[in-house]
Formats: sequence, structure tokens, C-alpha cells
Amino acid sequence: MQKIFPHLWYDTEAKEAAEFYIGLFEDSRLLNVTVLENTPSGDAEYVSFELAGQRFDAMSAGPYFKFNPSISLFVSCSSKDEVNEKWNALMDGGKELMPLGEYAFSKWYGWVQDRFGLSWQLMFMESEPLQKITPNLLFSKDVCGKAEEAVKYYTEIFENSEVTSVKRYEEGETESPNAKVKYAGFQLNGLHFSAMDNGFDEEYKFNEAISFTISCKDQQEIDYYWEKLSAVPEAEQCGWLKDQFGVSWQIVPDNMDEIMFKGPKEEAKRVTQAVLKMKKLDIAALEKARLESGK
Repeated sequence: MQKIFPHLWYDTEAKEAAEFYIGLFEDSRLLNVTVLENTPSGDAEYVSFELAGQRFDAMSAGPYFKFNPSISLFVSCSSKDEVNEKWNALMDGGKELMPLGEYAFSKWYGWVQDRFGLSWQLMFMESEPLQKITPNLLFSKDVCGKAEEAVKYYTEIFENSEVTSVKRYEEGETESPNAKVKYAGFQLNGLHFSAMDNGFDEEYKFNEAISFTISCKDQQEIDYYWEKLSAVPEAEQCGWLKDQFGVSWQIVPDNMDEIMFKGPKEEAKRVTQAVLKMKKLDIAALEKARLESGK
């Protein structure tokens, strides 16, 4: 089971977006579509899917958060043709962030924001990639210059984690005086990530449009990640938290899918209502809500 996976928040387009992305990648499929009833956003459609064998979740829960380039998905492509194919598909109704072309760091690369607002970096890789799709964290403005600190922090929290590479900006390479890290590669419990300080002076803030879900085996593990990561008390809600850098995480039990999506509808309703009353999730209380008669 994948320990950590990205969660994408849409207004109303979660299923449409998931089906579009599934069409772009081999080894991709829809896992589950369900509706969470009577949430603060109304009835919210929840979608689980795989892209290139990697787990993603998405939710249609209202226009409260917007994607921006602070978190993008970096795609390793085996040929220029693959880059071009994905670029053309993502540019349909989308927006160019960095032109498709040859760069000092890549023979063929481009950065695009698709029609749903999600950002993708596409790169031709001559060597076999460690992972097809890699979440990339871009540290801007108030947190610019903290990429390396964040990477070290995350790798100390998660088991089976390490910093795999760090490349720093040379003098004169950036417009932002605080930018230090041009690229850092790291893995958290086997999932590869990358991070960089924004060398330009744009303000892209991390927000709940993209969060990372951590699947936990028991309450002790939920408590551990909650204590280590939560740094913004007002952001604590329904198992969600924000860390000291502004990145959002969801800390959930590893049987959450079974409880929410595979049981009887009335059970899912009771569990949903229990979750809405919590900050940190309480497995025992969720199980009690699942089993009670509802009377």
C-alpha cells in the first residue's frame, strides 16, 4: 500500500479531471467514485484513481481553493514525442508557464497549467526514471529559501526516507535574494518528491488545493504524524493540518477507504458526520460511529 499520496481539490470537476489524466498515462485506472453527503460543501464527489501505478485522490468540494504552481507534478518522459503528446493534451484549454523547448538542464522540457488549473512539468529523461510522476514543491516569497530545511525536516519524520540530491543556485542565477536550492530530490517512505526555492519573485502559496494524505496503521501513528507536522492550529479540521511551511496534509487510518466507500451507505454517512466534528481523527470514535445503529 502506498503510504503517502496526493489529494487534489476541485470545485466540481474531480471525476472529469481524473478521467482526463487516466487517458494520458499507461497503467492508470479509476479505483472508486462515491459521494460524501451533507458535508460543509454540500454533497462532495470523491474520486480515487491511479496514474502510472501511483495512487491519487480527488474531491469536488466547492471553489474554496485554487491550484497554483507552488505544487506541481513532474513527469519523466521516455522520449521527446511523449513530452509533445502530453504537452498538447494538457495545453488544450491550459496555459504555458515555461515554453516547451531545450534548456541547460534538459534537452526537452516544458511547464504547463492544464484547464483545471493543475500544473505539470514535462521532461525528456534519457535515463530510466525512479518514478513516473513526482510531486514538486516550490518555495516562494515568505518560505523562499526554506526548501532545504523542509526537505531535511520531512525526511527526519518519515521512515525509509532520504535526501537524494541537492543542487544550489549559482550567484546571479536568481531574482529572489532568498532563493538557495535550485533542485532537491528526496523520498518519503518510498515516494519520490522534489523541491526548489523559487528563483523568481512570484508569490505562489501552498494551500489545500493540493494536500498529501498519510495512511496510518493505528492511532499511535496518527498521533505521531499529527504531533510532528501540525503547526497551524486554525487549519486543524477533519484530519487535515498544515505544517510550518504551509503544506497541507491529511492524517487518516489505513482502512479509511473501506469505512467510507465500501460499507453500507448509512455507515458512510455516520462516519462522515463523525469526521466533520473532529480535528485529529480518532479511530475508536470512527469505529463507534460506523457500528452504531444511527437511531
